[in-house]
Amino acid sequence: MEAANYKGNNKMIIGIVFGVITFWLFAQAMVNIVPAVQADLGVELGTLNIAISLTSLFSGMFIVVAGGMADRLGRKKITYVGLVLSVIGSLLLVLAQGSVLLIIGRVLQGLSAACIMPATIALMKAYFEGPERQRAISYWSIGSWGGSGITSFAGGTIATYMGWRWIFIFSIIFALLAMWLIRDVPESKAKATGKFRFDYGGLGIFIVTMLAINIFVTQGSELGWTSLPTIILAVVSIVGVIVFIYYEGRKRNALIDFKLFKNKAYTGATVSNFLLNAVAGTLIVANTYVQVGRGFSPFQSGLLSLGYLAAVLSMIRVGEKLMQRTGAKKPMVWGSLITLIGVAMMALTFLPDLIYTIIVFVGFILFGLGLGTYATPSTDTAVSAAPDDKIGEASGIYKMASSLGNAFGIAISVSVYSTVTTISSVHISATVGIITNVIFAALSLISILILVPNTVDKK
Repeated sequence: MEAANYKGNNKMIIGIVFGVITFWLFAQAMVNIVPAVQADLGVELGTLNIAISLTSLFSGMFIVVAGGMADRLGRKKITYVGLVLSVIGSLLLVLAQGSVLLIIGRVLQGLSAACIMPATIALMKAYFEGPERQRAISYWSIGSWGGSGITSFAGGTIATYMGWRWIFIFSIIFALLAMWLIRDVPESKAKATGKFRFDYGGLGIFIVTMLAINIFVTQGSELGWTSLPTIILAVVSIVGVIVFIYYEGRKRNALIDFKLFKNKAYTGATVSNFLLNAVAGTLIVANTYVQVGRGFSPFQSGLLSLGYLAAVLSMIRVGEKLMQRTGAKKPMVWGSLITLIGVAMMALTFLPDLIYTIIVFVGFILFGLGLGTYATPSTDTAVSAAPDDKIGEASGIYKMASSLGNAFGIAISVSVYSTVTTISSVHISATVGIITNVIFAALSLISILILVPNTVDKK
């Protein structure tokens, strides 16, 4: 069927959701299987933490590139590239016997997510309109936000009863199913506007800067915060950001088109998305703490997040309906506020076992309610505010915010938790690590209040 006559259907939506969860459900399950992987592979915790954050980091670094390529080369084609990379990356993790294949597999999973996320959002905008597009985006959000909700429970359950490698065998199966389900979707491209020139210089500056920031955050404690290598990393990070912004502002075919940020709605959705995804650090701190500090198994810690799963899945469609009635800003504000409250409850580590367990369970429910309420209004705001010929790039930037927020949120939370552990108890360490995520949620709320208008201009 030709693209002009094709209308998106449920089969396409299911295929896209299956593709999306290869990252958000299966790849992200690493946050709840740290002890199992460490015991099996015999790798150091620092190396494992790097492997955990690499997937989100590489996704964040290359997602804008992949989004731009999807606009130019074909959104379905780039989706398929991402699914193939997911299969290869997951297979390497299944075969891993040490840190080498583990790290390579995690990098490929990140590149896979970079391809899949912006390309699938662009496909949904291309083949769905109006309320149907909002419904499709809701299901996309169920795959991403909902996948992140079930990942802790699913990962813990699979790791406990089948072995952690089975997580990535299932990922391969879902990637193959996704390829089959979207096989009939026509190719979609943006109309060509002159010869395409790739911004290699911008990509190089961006990669160096992001790597410097990530290494600074994840390894600063071990290197020593006042050591020469750490200071050099900090300088490279700051200078890199300044140089990148200056360089991109002068490029005609820039890696990131900063003109997109002239739209306040898009800016607000993207900035708040980065900050609210950074709250993902709560998952690894809370899961690690209840296992190390309270004696929970991976399966038991996964059970604590069941309320999160139910809440985020049930609220995504509710968030869609709220947006249609009140506009996007109110549910985005409510979602960030509820998330903040839920995460703050988990910081109460001074409470005795039973009471703390109940508090964490309720906290996870509020966490899920908040994210579910926020998800569709935020994504639809970003998609609606972006011009049609740049939807892949705009989606790439928006989802880059998700991936980098997730990567830096986890890296910062783990770094704070690990640093405090060296000078205090595991209980205090968990409190400080979780409060870090409360700050991220508060900043997300503030960015929505300041930047997101009450109505969004449609492009």
